[in-house]
Amino acid sequence: MQCQLRRFINDSMTATTDLIVFTDLDGTLIDHDTYDWSPAQPALSALKGMSAGVVLASSKTAAEIIPLRQTLGLHQWPAIVENGAGILSPNGAETQDASQYNELLSILTKIPPALRDLFRGFGACSPEQVIDMTGLTAKAAQLAKQRMFSEPGLWLGTDMQKAEFLKILTAQGVTAQQGGRFLSLSFGTNKVDQMRRIIETYRPKHTIALGDAPNDVKMLEHAEFGVVIANPHRSPLPPLTGEEDGHILRTKASGPMGWNMAIHDLLDRLELH
Repeated sequence: MQCQLRRFINDSMTATTDLIVFTDLDGTLIDHDTYDWSPAQPALSALKGMSAGVVLASSKTAAEIIPLRQTLGLHQWPAIVENGAGILSPNGAETQDASQYNELLSILTKIPPALRDLFRGFGACSPEQVIDMTGLTAKAAQLAKQRMFSEPGLWLGTDMQKAEFLKILTAQGVTAQQGGRFLSLSFGTNKVDQMRRIIETYRPKHTIALGDAPNDVKMLEHAEFGVVIANPHRSPLPPLTGEEDGHILRTKASGPMGWNMAIHDLLDRLELH
């Protein structure tokens, strides 16, 4: 996928667009419990009507994003997958290359069992266990296990044990990002790294980013306007850079309802309707 990304960056048209929206999925564009996005449909339709870009930026795999992006009518835009560890090119159905993922799993097997067993990663789980962890359907759980770059999982130990676990991984070149539910391990790039590359390619006049979790913070702060979507299932994010001057906003409504209201408010503010 990284080779395809390089071709995408080198070969894409650099025509400007007025607006690109970068959005997290679970708990943001998609409801935390029901996985429904229909409350956001009015704003999605408004963005489509003005030819604005919508880039999905999620911990989900390419296998998960491809059908979802098609359903949302966003297949003509790139998507950021596996928390920024990879990117899905416009209209692309990427060829699976799990070499990075297999290397990551190999590193995990070398961690002392007392620590390794406190991390319940997708790779060590059956589809049925992934369903229990995520609430996904059986088909969606199978897609979530088709990983190429990163390993998400639940941390079952203490903060002190987690710090020791991550210290060992860092020495092996593995980085960690805390999402809404899962700790995600990979070898490098995050959502904002891929966001920068997409902005460099499309050169939008305006950018908006929306998210609800710690792994969204850098993406929110890098956008012209960042929107923290309320999520009653976790503690709110701390004050962010740009919040005092109005470039970071917070919604009162959660999930896709908050997403819909925030996009309409910002389109009015930017006079882009």
